[in-house]
Amino acid sequence: MAELDADLDHIIPSSLLPPVWAKLVVGFVSLLCFARSYDGDFVFDDSEAIVNNKDLRAETPLADLWLHDFWGSRLSSNTSHKSYRPLAVLTFRLPVSSAAQTCYAPSSFCCLSSATVERSEKGLNAVFDILVIGKFNVLEIVHKVLHKDKSLGSISVLRNGALLFRMALLISGGAAVLYVRWKIMGTGPPAFTEVDNPASFADSVWVRAINYNYYYSLNAWLLLCPWWLCFDWSMGCIPLIKSFGDWRVIALAALWLCLIGLIHQALCSEDSHRRRILTLGLGFLIIPFLPASNLFFRVGFVVAERVLYLPSVGYCVLLTCGFGALSRQTKKKKLIAAVVLGILVTNVLRCVTRSSEWRSEDQLFGSALSVCPLNAKVFWERKSCFLSFQVGETEALKVHYNIGKNLADKGNQTAAIRYYREAVRLNPKYVHAMNNLGNILKERNELQEAEELLSLAVQIQPDFAAAWMNLGIVQNSLKRFEAAEQSYRTAIKHRRKYPDCYYNLGRLYADLNRHVDALNAWRNATVLKPEHSLAWNNMIILLDSTGNLAQAEAVGREALELIPNDHSLMFSLANVLGKAQKYKESEALFLKAIKANPNAASYHGNLAVLYHRWGHLSLAKKHYEISLQLDPGASGTKENYSLLRRKLGQMQKKDV
Repeated sequence: MAELDADLDHIIPSSLLPPVWAKLVVGFVSLLCFARSYDGDFVFDDSEAIVNNKDLRAETPLADLWLHDFWGSRLSSNTSHKSYRPLAVLTFRLPVSSAAQTCYAPSSFCCLSSATVERSEKGLNAVFDILVIGKFNVLEIVHKVLHKDKSLGSISVLRNGALLFRMALLISGGAAVLYVRWKIMGTGPPAFTEVDNPASFADSVWVRAINYNYYYSLNAWLLLCPWWLCFDWSMGCIPLIKSFGDWRVIALAALWLCLIGLIHQALCSEDSHRRRILTLGLGFLIIPFLPASNLFFRVGFVVAERVLYLPSVGYCVLLTCGFGALSRQTKKKKLIAAVVLGILVTNVLRCVTRSSEWRSEDQLFGSALSVCPLNAKVFWERKSCFLSFQVGETEALKVHYNIGKNLADKGNQTAAIRYYREAVRLNPKYVHAMNNLGNILKERNELQEAEELLSLAVQIQPDFAAAWMNLGIVQNSLKRFEAAEQSYRTAIKHRRKYPDCYYNLGRLYADLNRHVDALNAWRNATVLKPEHSLAWNNMIILLDSTGNLAQAEAVGREALELIPNDHSLMFSLANVLGKAQKYKESEALFLKAIKANPNAASYHGNLAVLYHRWGHLSLAKKHYEISLQLDPGASGTKENYSLLRRKLGQMQKKDV
């Protein structure tokens, strides 16, 4: 064991500081890097991954986390992004620090190091296990294979039963995990579009190969110089290389020259320790990056800085090896130390700056525009609109926030439209920008252009369920009811579990006086989404307006059991109970609704009507007056208040 410890220290030198102090220094530097963003807003993917993710709610069974993707959708769904990170979602759900969400692999590496030093037979990292623990000599194997040496079977690694067992355990375990994941995700890859990864849709194999390699060089440059950082590198951020005359092919040549040089040293260096550490570094650099390389399957991004997290371990190993070799070749060791310290300080400062950019969406998207001015996705927004009891949804394959959302949320629709138009100009096939622009135009009652944009979006992407639904809303507003129904049906065809679409379909049927169909559609919405307050409310209102008070009361009570704190449901049920002359219970619900939302003029106005019918005229007068203070233009309340005042005047004359 002492021999192994010494060998490990030679390959991966231990800290010069005592372990406790080393951990404190690393912890302090990490805190320094990210302290500026600890109290920042939920930005970009956070909204869908955390704020709106139903898997983080207490009522969602923990077992569902293993069947859902990162965003809370079923992995087997054809709309799922197939991002399977159940442990990360679990840490979001549990009250632990966010730092725990990115430590799985280095934790696994430390466990492996401890386990192998203690002669445990449970290996977790093949590269480290073979090269460092097993002392695998790549050069020796290559020589014996090339010369057909009969002593190939006598190599110590191949005769190491413990190592072979660990490798067999690792391979079989990995294969089992991949098989289970493949089954859970529905045995099919995610469906991406050209805007997510343009190179993967290129017709020419050579164009694909050149651009993939250019992406690799960009990733390598981001490791070396993480200055140009962007939250999303798709949507035209990196134009395709279409010929060898493009100067960017120089980056490909530089990347492969460096890699070939490193591989040559890893195979042919006379120093066996150097060979192993270079091979270890290259293994950590390349192997974790392979799933993001487009070699085995299409990925949904061009460049994603998150995929460099594990490769950065290999980068650090190679950088340390390089500076160590340089230090041994020169007498200016202080200069080398100063350069290393300068690199560390520079990267810490860059990390502090980048961390502050993630404090808010304004800062994040502003930083993205300076890096990728051609990125259409920077202008994209995701926004749910509930206007006139109609639901408009914007959705993307990688559920994101952007500048348009901030502008729309602040009520600056004019500026938001300008950003959306620019996004569509940059990428004329950007269906999500068309969908969002169509939504805002719909809100501004610019229905003709909204219909044109949404129609174009579904022509480009026929399975875009959200755009079909939004098109149906616009067509409904244009009184084109048959076309609207067909659009809603098409949306449901492409997304069977679509409660908002069933809700809007119910609104269409209600407009056509197809009351039974409307109730059925709203019931479907509440089955799929029991907390769909608008669907419950509309069922109560429709049953109330058609004189079915008993049914309306039953539906209202059912809804409040599921959503007990929804004041709009309290208000609707209180109206029904008042008509059924259940005054006391109706009063209690009205007061509870007003307590939850004291500035709703209609709540006070309808409570006043209840008191008026009930004969509590002074209370009726009080709430009529409050209602008119909140909404002086409410004609119905004015009329009822006038009737009450005449009645009170007549009573006073009678008393006199």
